[in-house]
Amino acid sequence: MQRKKFSAEFKSKIAIEAIKEQKTINEIASEYDVYPNQVCTWKRELLERSEALFSDKRSKDNKSDDDILPHLYQEIGQLKVELDWLKKKSGIKR
Repeated sequence: MQRKKFSAEFKSKIAIEAIKEQKTINEIASEYDVYPNQVCTWKRELLERSEALFSDKRSKDNKSDDDILPHLYQEIGQLKVELDWLKKKSGIKR
């Protein structure tokens, strides 16, 4: 027996319906032909991940800047050394 694959749209539709609590988990499961445990899992995943939707994206950008900053300083230093070397070899004064 092959496992069923459900789209993200389908999973979110069922999870939202479960969160609304207008029907029981068993009613939702039988309506969409899925197991009740699967409905509970999708509901739990939606609730756990919903915080990420509303998190401050600017704070994430700052963290990624902190990760890349040392690399950029290193590259600037390397380019400065190469530029100084080229100036020395070509006879250009600072």
